[in-house]
Amino acid sequence: MSSAAPSAAFSLHPQLAGDSLPVGDLTLCQLRLINDAGFPWLLLIPRRPDISEIIELDEGDRAVLMQEIAAVSQALKTLTGCDKLNVAALGNMVPQLHVHIIARFKGDPAWPKPVWGQVPARPYAEAVAADLISQLRRLLSFS
Repeated sequence: MSSAAPSAAFSLHPQLAGDSLPVGDLTLCQLRLINDAGFPWLLLIPRRPDISEIIELDEGDRAVLMQEIAAVSQALKTLTGCDKLNVAALGNMVPQLHVHIIARFKGDPAWPKPVWGQVPARPYAEAVAADLISQLRRLLSFS
């Protein structure tokens, strides 16, 4: 996927910025890694201002979002060999539209429940996060 410059009016919600590490910009979305080594967990955040719901994106952006969800999901599945991918756009706590893509394993600490609030977050070791981000960038053909 090619990189594109973010929209001038886009700004990342502080909660999303604080909870995650940047991976890069796709055509529509900023891709970020949630800083929790307990779960391989990515966020796609469309770089559009004042959007909280998928239905608020125009038809073209909705199509690009679906393509990016599929590409990022495939990359995460390839990297992790997970048993299941959880994909969700909840936004109950953070109103900015963001899509969670979480690699789940039958033996993970929250299985089969949702990951939210099950176990305390464990930040990645810097080298581990850097390696995972590098692998994601390679699989998604960031330039």
